[in-house]
Amino acid sequence: MGKVTGFLEYPRRLPERRPVKVRVRDWREVYEQFGEDEARSQGARCMDCGIPFCHDACPLGNLIPEWNHLVYRGDWFNAVERLHATNNFPEFTGRLCPAPCEGACVLGINADPVTIERIELEIAERAFAEGWVSPQVPGERTGKSIAVVGSGPAGLACAQQLARAGHRVVVFERAEKPGGLLRYGIPEFKMEKAVLDRRLRQLRAEGVELRCSTSVGILRETNEPVATDPQGIEPGMSRGLGSACAPDVEVVSGEALLAEFDALVLSGGATLPRDLAVPGRELRGIHLAMDYLKLSNLVREGVLEVCPISAEGKRVVIIGGGDTGADCLGTAHRQGALSVHQLEIMARPPEMRSADNPWPTWPLIFRTSFAHEEGGERLYGVTTNEFVGDSSDNVRALRCQQVEMMDQGGSVRFEPVPGSELELQCDLVLLAMGFVGAERRGIVGELGLGLDLRGNVACDSSWQTSCEGVFVCGDMARGQSLIVWAIAEGRSCATSVDRWLVGESALPASLVPGQLALC
Repeated sequence: MGKVTGFLEYPRRLPERRPVKVRVRDWREVYEQFGEDEARSQGARCMDCGIPFCHDACPLGNLIPEWNHLVYRGDWFNAVERLHATNNFPEFTGRLCPAPCEGACVLGINADPVTIERIELEIAERAFAEGWVSPQVPGERTGKSIAVVGSGPAGLACAQQLARAGHRVVVFERAEKPGGLLRYGIPEFKMEKAVLDRRLRQLRAEGVELRCSTSVGILRETNEPVATDPQGIEPGMSRGLGSACAPDVEVVSGEALLAEFDALVLSGGATLPRDLAVPGRELRGIHLAMDYLKLSNLVREGVLEVCPISAEGKRVVIIGGGDTGADCLGTAHRQGALSVHQLEIMARPPEMRSADNPWPTWPLIFRTSFAHEEGGERLYGVTTNEFVGDSSDNVRALRCQQVEMMDQGGSVRFEPVPGSELELQCDLVLLAMGFVGAERRGIVGELGLGLDLRGNVACDSSWQTSCEGVFVCGDMARGQSLIVWAIAEGRSCATSVDRWLVGESALPASLVPGQLALC
């Protein structure tokens, strides 16, 4: 694959990032253009490795060596065909996926891996530029109908596959516009929303109906953890991403959908945020990360004139060191934060793989995103003990402490380090500590769906829940995970739904629930 000696001749390269002083003044994507010659030379680095471990690490089973070779040869049209054979939305994953495939690249054993993710993005963008992305309208219709609840990557992938199989598909979304986290959780500087809207036009042309500002499920009281926002920025914001700022939301019961449609697919994500129950949590200026990111995105879309939660001129503390925390960091820079500290309870990862983290598993190493390159300070091995307020009940400081992770027979706990207490001055605190599962109220509670031990909606080997005719995919079944898993599960769930409705399916199915890859 590629050029036989390509990995010896060409070093790994990525496109240049726009200068920090320039990019923090706007919301455009960070990376510069990547020339065709550069993309082809990077494709040439793909080795004839015999067993391409990148396949196993990619939940979609992308045909990576094949389209790397086609790019090297300059056969972009066939590269597009091979890429779309396994991935409905490569322009999303090419920007947002952490690339577990690169962590398993054979070249990565003792050299820099192939730039798989960037080549994927170059192929996807070439497809749109050349007009090769067109609606795939089925030749005949089955007469069957499916309701898909949630328009994130899992729901959109599932809906597109089912529409191409000839079914009528309606996607229900409680937010103002479709896209889920792609629209309201991902900042513009990581993926401009024009990229999402471009693909949505294809789905509509294929017959997928996108019905927004519609919440599915009658609310029932449960014991689910509820994150509360004492600021009162918008009622219901902390209950889930889509409920913020969505005016005139129509409520449709799950029973009504089951009566109208032949099958129901739930792809609402793992939207229950993990909160931080420490003294002072009720103070003003402490917000959940997704509330902050959505409001910022609504400003970019012109829905709001100003962001009700802004970092401008403020000392910001972000609690959580993952991708969501980095998204908050980049957003705070662009809003004009005075300073930013990002806290992570885990210890700082090593620069290189440790002995218990061998290739081809996902490398647990220290990483620096472009948001960190823009500024801010990261603190590792730190836990928050208390928020301190001023006389007006606004947060003014955060008291934290160093911790050490202790492993006691497989049970992990964090022990405070005596004498390591620290107080950080802050005016805005953003909680980016992940999610604890699917919302138990609404459709899950109304239909009485079974849950697994992790609080996700349980399903059998065909993605069907405890309620016949109701299927689930994506983070709602897996828990908080990667976009590439969401798309893969949406595709596989569509195959099961198609087979359940008509007895057989020509759609591809590569996953079963709970399947793990090398990441």
